[in-house]
Amino acid sequence: MRRIPAFLIICLLWYASPLRAADELMDNARTATIEFLMENAIAHGLITGSVIVVGNRDGILYTASRGRLTPAADAPPLSERTMFDIASLTKVFATTPAIMKLLDEGRITLTDPLTRWFPEFDGTGREDVTILNLLTHTSGFYDVSFGTDEPLKTAIRKIAMQKGGRVPGNRFHYADINFILLGELVRRVSGTTLDHFCQEHFYGPLGMNDTMFLPPRERVPIIAPTYGSRNEAVFGVVQDENARLLGGVAGHAGLFSTGADLGRFALMMLNNGMLDGRFIFPERIVTQMTAPYFYSDGHVVRGLGWDILSPYSAPKGSFFSEMSFGHTGYSGSSVWIDPQRNLFVILLTTRLDYRDIRLFNRLRSDISTLAAAVFLSSGKKHAQVETPQSP
Repeated sequence: MRRIPAFLIICLLWYASPLRAADELMDNARTATIEFLMENAIAHGLITGSVIVVGNRDGILYTASRGRLTPAADAPPLSERTMFDIASLTKVFATTPAIMKLLDEGRITLTDPLTRWFPEFDGTGREDVTILNLLTHTSGFYDVSFGTDEPLKTAIRKIAMQKGGRVPGNRFHYADINFILLGELVRRVSGTTLDHFCQEHFYGPLGMNDTMFLPPRERVPIIAPTYGSRNEAVFGVVQDENARLLGGVAGHAGLFSTGADLGRFALMMLNNGMLDGRFIFPERIVTQMTAPYFYSDGHVVRGLGWDILSPYSAPKGSFFSEMSFGHTGYSGSSVWIDPQRNLFVILLTTRLDYRDIRLFNRLRSDISTLAAAVFLSSGKKHAQVETPQSP
């Protein structure tokens, strides 16, 4: 799959100005390029299908989908209501907001040492690790293999015994174990498991009715599959093996959601914690969650949970501001949100190719770049676009 030519993006930007009166014609021409990228990715075996949702503070600007639930010709088409395993987006659509809710309630602080909530780390030399370090992947921990017998206890024991790790708070090293601990922290502090905590405080109030851990069997017909190393399709069961060992509810992976539901959460973030007249977070908590922290000699910038600038920032594209933030998921999902330029882009895919990471990140970047080129130029709400399905 070739990278979208630079001259095409330039033409889109130029095209936005002289023909503003022909809104419908312009929208069709511009968004057709986004849809071409989706179809091209399908044709080259990178994905089997995808859903894109673009919006601003006023609502959803554009949705598009390509492909079907499975490669079968009679399979239902993907849509913004299709459920996906969103993998590491769990970190920012479940675990991070749960931690911020506990922070807002004064039940924890960012400077709490890990040992306050995990006495298993007493005497291990890891007493300096804080909740802030876990949220920003600066704990110095690295991932370990889980055992099938008491997997969480096994993992905690293994990381407590790690020697020679980085000094906490110094260098950025992305590791799932940070958010596995945070997911467990939510349970230890609140007395409620992460899935129930998020349903009560976020998904229920936001009307995110298709967002959940452990989707029931009756949901399987509307869940997009994930594909393993042997290209076998798995429906309705989290792809991440450690999340499976932890029972399907974990701080790093396990959440299933739809483009429509994630769009509602992104709208809440752009509206400073409020949606449909309902406050989910105070504005100061949203600001705190997305404020920049600089690590690795300034080469990496992270929010609390959220990515701002790092090796994982491909969905930022070319036109989002320096204050924008987002995250990626291994299964082929990503989100990027820009309060300064008032735009978000959500991409959900049924990813096939896990080897060519550079090519997949290029798709993420190109989708965001084109969406910004299209919708930042008009600055108004567009009707949702229904797109025909590929056979």
